[in-house]
Amino acid sequence: MSISASNISRRFGDFVALNDVSIDIPSGGLTALLGPSGGGKSTLLRIIAGLEVADAGTVEINGADATRLPAQRRNVGFVFQHYAAFRHLTVAGNVGFGLKIRRRPKAEIAARVDELLKLVHLSQFADRLPSQLSGGQRQRMALARALAIEPAVLLLDEPFGALDAKVRQELREWLRRLHDEVHVTTVFVTHDQEEALEIADQIVVINQGAVEQVGTPDELYDRPANAFVMGFLGPVTSLQGRLVRPHDILLDTAPVADGLPGRVLRAARVGFEVRLEIALRDRPADEPVQVTLTRAEARRLGIDAEAEVWLRHAPDAPATEPDPVGHERLVAVGA
Repeated sequence: MSISASNISRRFGDFVALNDVSIDIPSGGLTALLGPSGGGKSTLLRIIAGLEVADAGTVEINGADATRLPAQRRNVGFVFQHYAAFRHLTVAGNVGFGLKIRRRPKAEIAARVDELLKLVHLSQFADRLPSQLSGGQRQRMALARALAIEPAVLLLDEPFGALDAKVRQELREWLRRLHDEVHVTTVFVTHDQEEALEIADQIVVINQGAVEQVGTPDELYDRPANAFVMGFLGPVTSLQGRLVRPHDILLDTAPVADGLPGRVLRAARVGFEVRLEIALRDRPADEPVQVTLTRAEARRLGIDAEAEVWLRHAPDAPATEPDPVGHERLVAVGA
């Protein structure tokens, strides 16, 4: 089921949440709405779901106008960040709730619940209450409940935002595998760049109520449309007046013809990476260039504090002109 949102605008008093936003979501794909908090991505998701009414614009689901349809008639499954579980119902009762209110036969409900609990690996917890599950298990239960009604579209609003980093990593890998099995058109909101890059087929970058860029993870990372997209999808630094990625800077320990001379101010190991702060000779020391090497590269080059180095930007690596409002904002947003 494809989704088309055209010229969507939404205001809350003087605050413009969405300003003439248009996106197309392909059938069967996994699309991420990615952006900073307050950028408008959750508002757009709720408008697609029918939980919010746009001030202007239209929503089509599979070619049919759904703009004025109530949420219950859009055949949409919605998963919130905080599960919204019925605490007095068992896991099986929660998963089957949507089918029960649709007055499906008991045998059909039981079979569908059993099928879904196996799919999300919760069969052994069918008779437990939500309070007896871990956060990751409750979120898998919420996904099974959303899938129970066989929705045309599955919408996820920051589904893993309340979980710790390790559980988030496990669940996003699981969500990608689940999507590949059920092939339902899925849209999920996230402000986690790594999450979007890892599991989405398509990413829509939304900022301040507008779409900055739409594309595959590779397209956005390798060919960012502007400085905001580049800064939001990963760390950036400034070299020769352009924004570049720290890992796209080539470092030499001997002079090279096109290299910029500098001195290592600080070297910090973070896992397999070594992150360097380098003061260029023609630049104030309080405006260092950030360079990222692998631990193996740093050892091979013998890099440590006070080392003399020469920097070059890797050929064909992405670079953009700085944002007019300042590089500092990009670094803060992309952090």
